[in-house]
Amino acid sequence: MNFNNLMLLDAQAATGGSGLIIILVYVAIFAALYFIMLRPQRKEQKQKAQLLAQLAVGDSVRTTGGFIGTVIDIDEESATVIVEFGNNKNCRIPMVKEAIVEVEKPEDAVSSASKDEKK
Repeated sequence: MNFNNLMLLDAQAATGGSGLIIILVYVAIFAALYFIMLRPQRKEQKQKAQLLAQLAVGDSVRTTGGFIGTVIDIDEESATVIVEFGNNKNCRIPMVKEAIVEVEKPEDAVSSASKDEKK
């Protein structure tokens, strides 16, 4: 082998090693993005699904639009609920369950009110 062939083999070996390092860097970046972005999002989705599964008639809810009302009917087939807003009993709006952001059970409201009175 002459000197040029040896230099060519050295250059190929060096680029092959650096290519492996670049691949490892990309894998590390994607792993970090998974743990920073995707995993918390999935955890939040599971919590929301659990929250909506426990939804019952009489619960006080807050919607994505900021409206606060009381659930008066739940239709599991179409995944909709009918919510009554405010003191006006004629203001009943059907909406999809996904529009509900926060749920407060009636017994939670009573227990928090009794804690406030004790203070």
